[in-house]
Amino acid sequence: MIKITLPDGAVKEVEKGTTPMDVAKGISEGLARNVISAKFNDTTVETTTPLTENGSLTLYTWNDDEGKKAFWHSTSHVVAQALEEMYPGIKLTIGPAIDNGFYYDVDFGDQSISEKDLPEIEKKALEIARGKFDYKMRSVSKADALNYYKNQGNEYKVELIENLEDGTITFCDHSTFTDLCRGGHIPNTGIIKAIKLLSVAGAYWRGDEKNKQLTRVYGISFPKQKELTEYLELLEEAKKRDHRKLGKELELFTFSQKVGQGLPLWLPKGAALRERLEQFLKKAQKKAGYEMVVTPHIGQKELYVTSGHYAKYGADSFQPIHTPKEDEEFLLKPMNCPHHCEIYNSHPFSYKDLPKRYAEFGTVYRYEQSGELHGLTRVRGFTQDDAHIFCTNEQLNDEFKNVIDLTLYVLNSLGFNNFTAQVSVRDLEHPEKYIGNAEDWEKAEQAIIDAAEEKGLKYVVESGEAAFYGPKLDFMVKDALGRNWQLGTIQVDYNLPKRFDLTYKGSDNELHRPVMIHRAPFGSMERFVALLLEHTGGNFPLWLIPVQAIVLPVSEKHEKYAEKVLNSLENDEIRALIDKRNETVGKKIREAELKKIPFMLIVGEQEEASGTISVRRHGGEDLGSLSTDTFSDLVSTEINSTLKSF
Repeated sequence: MIKITLPDGAVKEVEKGTTPMDVAKGISEGLARNVISAKFNDTTVETTTPLTENGSLTLYTWNDDEGKKAFWHSTSHVVAQALEEMYPGIKLTIGPAIDNGFYYDVDFGDQSISEKDLPEIEKKALEIARGKFDYKMRSVSKADALNYYKNQGNEYKVELIENLEDGTITFCDHSTFTDLCRGGHIPNTGIIKAIKLLSVAGAYWRGDEKNKQLTRVYGISFPKQKELTEYLELLEEAKKRDHRKLGKELELFTFSQKVGQGLPLWLPKGAALRERLEQFLKKAQKKAGYEMVVTPHIGQKELYVTSGHYAKYGADSFQPIHTPKEDEEFLLKPMNCPHHCEIYNSHPFSYKDLPKRYAEFGTVYRYEQSGELHGLTRVRGFTQDDAHIFCTNEQLNDEFKNVIDLTLYVLNSLGFNNFTAQVSVRDLEHPEKYIGNAEDWEKAEQAIIDAAEEKGLKYVVESGEAAFYGPKLDFMVKDALGRNWQLGTIQVDYNLPKRFDLTYKGSDNELHRPVMIHRAPFGSMERFVALLLEHTGGNFPLWLIPVQAIVLPVSEKHEKYAEKVLNSLENDEIRALIDKRNETVGKKIREAELKKIPFMLIVGEQEEASGTISVRRHGGEDLGSLSTDTFSDLVSTEINSTLKSF
């Protein structure tokens, strides 16, 4: 007999060889019907895997993220089988689950597919799924695995197998299909009731543009057709909210091939919006005791070698800038923190001077591959709302909690109220990915957990998500469409103060090392604006939106009164415009609606005679005739209800 511990702490004693599905049946038939994946002692297993030792078992259904991952990965096998049957001679590579669905990368050789072929592939995949074929895992020796794929002429699978240890290689079989796979499948293909192949794209083998370009087929699947229908409706709404589309319509930003890929150009309305976001945070930062600094866009290579950023980003980033002086190299700034360390180092500090809080809206540069670029969410030049706090160990807890307060203020002020905090710690199995010693990492990770608990945050711990120099607290925000995004990050760092030899004089008159907190509530201005656009659908909070009201004169003879109304609004610091075009009021209203302008102020003969404005809210609500003073009060009240003081 073996002992199986369930997530609620309950322990079940079962016979050796019992499977996760057997355990589920022992709990309830209803659970067994819904279980599609399992994890035993932190290892993903099949629901049919015999359990042979004591351990912890977690059972997953479609409602769990791990369950969806198994479902989508299993579907990628079915789609791969459909592709092989429809396009003989293709070479399969990898087909993982992703956040929403799955993809499979395929070398089609002389053949090709396009979006118009996807419905037929879906049809074939569903036909296979209806066969209710079991997914069966089997161990294969390295020699046999290599022979299998060498006989197929599949150099991609051969390359993968050559990097695996003998004794760790497994194949997954279903129907007539076999694939190299580590495992993590649903019980059988019949559970898959709906498949949608979403798009076809190019992707380099192993993400390296020096390698051959493959065809990537993206898809998603569900256990019910109704869920697929709802998802497709959500996708349509997401298309309407796409920040690239809205950014163009609202005249916020643009891109130019002459300037370069991934380098956004902010138009006047977008620049004004960015400026308001900056001023909003600067005002809160000033109250929180931050000092603004400015650092250059470049730095000597040695600066980033010292910080560790060169080792992390150097090979895959912009190449060094050479000056006329021999052997002198500069780099485009990949991060602001090394510069801030040098600002701290420019002056001797005692414990009485700490904490020091330096803030900067600093633009940094990373060379992202062209295939990875996406509007404002993935760019090559972006501005971080960066700040670095240098404090004593005794001050760390309070400083970290204060940054949590500031981050929550930013998120709540902009309507991001649905979030989870994520404590991102190092991957203990891969220590080579990080700098610094284990003792400092343990202290930093515990400091974050302590602060999160004291602030009452709902948090999860994610292994392997830490920055290379320290653990962090990330805010995972759910937007209006139910999508999760990482917004806002706070990091504890014992490593850079050592690398830059930062010190302060303690009360004992000895030199001590400060602790460094990195924080960025927005993350990057570019990405934050993109997500805010999609979250709000372009209907920004009234305090932030570029144009709060537009005055619409009924005819040319009412333009003088419209000017008077505009002057009154501007005196009350309301951002407004006049539409003087020779168009009907109806057309002007429709176009103002498309531009997401919150208020339309119609002025004609009646309004001029009574000294009022006829107010219409975006969306069609008629607020009737108001004086300009009453309207200004209405705007002020609405802003004050959403934008509280820090």
